[in-house]
Amino acid sequence: MEKKIGLTVVGPEAPLVIGISEAFRKGGLRIFGPSGNAAQLEGSKAFSKGIMQKYGIPTAEARVFTDDEDAIKYIKDKGVPIVVKADGLAAGKGVVVCSNEDEAIRAVNMIMSERLFGDAGRQVVIEECLQGEEASFLVFTDGKSIIPMPSSQDHKRALDGDKGPNTGGMGAYSPVPIIDREMQDRIMADVMIPAVNGLNAEGYPYEGVLYAGIMLTPQGPKVLEFNCRFGDPEAQPILMRLESDILDIIDAVIDKR
Repeated sequence: MEKKIGLTVVGPEAPLVIGISEAFRKGGLRIFGPSGNAAQLEGSKAFSKGIMQKYGIPTAEARVFTDDEDAIKYIKDKGVPIVVKADGLAAGKGVVVCSNEDEAIRAVNMIMSERLFGDAGRQVVIEECLQGEEASFLVFTDGKSIIPMPSSQDHKRALDGDKGPNTGGMGAYSPVPIIDREMQDRIMADVMIPAVNGLNAEGYPYEGVLYAGIMLTPQGPKVLEFNCRFGDPEAQPILMRLESDILDIIDAVIDKR
């Protein structure tokens, strides 16, 4: 307020989750980003999975655990490959795709016992390993209107041949050839519209950018994760293709017009 900043666009996820948008709006400042409650869609994978299950958004079968021994037993019962996710924010590094049981058990211990990601590891989400091609799908929304951006695809794994661990993103391109107009319409109808409407129904109206990490499986698109901000690095190729003025779009979202 002292600097008379006219507009804040929130880039990182952590300030959103702790409620920077509410604090700024309370102070009469213009800010682009969802409320802290709505941002739990990214801030807690358990919350996100619950929203998806409640509102019929296609996603991987999953269970949430607060006890490491229960999580390990579930892994042994389900078999591999399997995915182990820290519940909270972990800078894009809290997801471990495990090809064998030992790797999955190590991931649980690393997240829950060793607390590699701190409080983000108080609980874990264990989910099936989906097969297919991954893509990123982003929309602008004021909580009512939902406008899709061009599709993009980021590449998360370090090292040549995708042999390394997941990172926050090694690079991205846009558009994704596999997402044609028909698939875009399907993702909007099955994922993005139910997500925004579901948050509205929960009392958490969503305003800003909503990002869905999608796996295009033989059964159709399924959500891997939601982010409540521009993707990094996906924003770079997407915004380079934008012909409109980004500030006009941001103002329209904030003003709900």
